[in-house]
Amino acid sequence: MALAAALREYSGVWFGWSGQTTGQHTGQVSLQRQDGVTVATLDLEEQDRQEYYNGYANRTIWPLFHYRVDLSAYERSFSEGYARVNARFAKALAPLIGDGDFIWVHDYHLIPLAQELRKQGVRNRIGFFLHIPWPAQRLLTTLPNHAELTSALFDYDLIGFQTEDSRSAFEDYVVKVAEGEARGRRMGAFGRTVEVGVYPIGLDVDEFEASAAGEVAGAEFARMQASLAGRSMVLGVDRLDYSKGLEERFLAYEQFLQDNPDLRERVFLLQIATPSREEVTAYQDIRARLDAVTGRINGAFATVDWVPIRYVNRTYRRDELAGIYRAARVGLVTPLRDGMNLVAKEYVAAQDPEDPGVLVLSQFAGASEQMDEALIVNPFNREEVAGAVAWALTMDRAERVRRWSLLMDGLRRSDVRAWRDAFVGDLRGHEPPARRIAS
Repeated sequence: MALAAALREYSGVWFGWSGQTTGQHTGQVSLQRQDGVTVATLDLEEQDRQEYYNGYANRTIWPLFHYRVDLSAYERSFSEGYARVNARFAKALAPLIGDGDFIWVHDYHLIPLAQELRKQGVRNRIGFFLHIPWPAQRLLTTLPNHAELTSALFDYDLIGFQTEDSRSAFEDYVVKVAEGEARGRRMGAFGRTVEVGVYPIGLDVDEFEASAAGEVAGAEFARMQASLAGRSMVLGVDRLDYSKGLEERFLAYEQFLQDNPDLRERVFLLQIATPSREEVTAYQDIRARLDAVTGRINGAFATVDWVPIRYVNRTYRRDELAGIYRAARVGLVTPLRDGMNLVAKEYVAAQDPEDPGVLVLSQFAGASEQMDEALIVNPFNREEVAGAVAWALTMDRAERVRRWSLLMDGLRRSDVRAWRDAFVGDLRGHEPPARRIAS
């Protein structure tokens, strides 16, 4: 969504894994046109999918970068698969790159891609943007090949992080572990230098507001309003992932019910949790735990005509979600660690300006660096989260409008175009490009 308009504007190419597997790797690239964008994709072997995607990307890097060292799996076959697939990507991508093109690589799946492209003789400017947090150096050094992984980033011309916290953690590693140096936006280590910046990703506010005002969102809002039956709704919308703090959120909501008996039966929590990575054991475990916690809380507090938690495991379209957001008095966004979290921004953008809801936001979501007017909480402190929910539910309209107005001003100033233009401007050195390639 964030890159589609830019790729159309500059006749760019989107390159990546097709999501399909093949019996034997051929290196053949499939080219298609989708919504005005050229899409180049590559199939992977089943071994690649298991070792690269389910393995190193989602069982090693993802948990480690989200501060779950206890869930990180370090297996040699995983790191070998990660290196092999990035080399295959680079070999397939290099022939598509022309003089004057620049390449913008996205996220933790592709950290070594620039290094592999350099081996293919690519000398174009290449930027890298990390959508997830960068971990503290003491955590990163638990990774057996941490120096190799970090060194690969120095083949980029520009590295972008979501937050100052992540940029600072990267600098800390460069200086203290890699024995490099940091001078302003330039960092040097491993015999090379790279420019580093903070580029918080934003929302396409105009597009989302239009979606929220559309027929589908309107129908979903009306359906939710009828379902409320005069009650207030606290809403969580997340991918089903241990980093989202769903179990801690449910326990905080249970604390809220215990602390506020007068509000019981006047409120319910709707948690939409979209299943993901269901082949990974840690995701199977979190789903089982959430099922158990939900059942216990509902069993303890429910009455014949009221259920305190509605827990839904399915996917909703963005325009459907816009209507659900608008019907919620409280948006509960409490990840234990998150690069940014656009749900927080979508919730704010979907609100009725005359009668907006209140955002309760984790201090460990990247969005908290920009959204001071939300109720910022520590998701590990269930009493604090419970208190914030109670405050949000009883907050008067004038205060809700004041906070929402300031939050919306911030969303407009730092929207997706500001994010894109800031990064691209720095990557290309403000020289007009021939086109761009996003990976």
